[in-house]
Amino acid sequence: MTTTVRLPLRIEQALATYCVETKRTKSEVIVELLEQRLMGTQTESTPYELAREAGFIGCIAGKGQTASTKERVAAAIRKKHGKTHAR
Repeated sequence: MTTTVRLPLRIEQALATYCVETKRTKSEVIVELLEQRLMGTQTESTPYELAREAGFIGCIAGKGQTASTKERVAAAIRKKHGKTHAR
């Protein structure tokens, strides 16, 4: 089915740039975005979203939270790689 959509110039330019960078057609990108929006499908989380979920981004100075971001990152890396002691 063919559908025509008028896009603001800034969105059209952003879409064209994205398509060149990802070597995908405008149709592919638009269909994927509509599927995500309308069908509720999720894509992989971005690195930012993963870091935020892990607690590395955002306010950490709060009640009971005294570790610095550096310490929290180091602890997460040690946990991931099975290291039990800090250097």
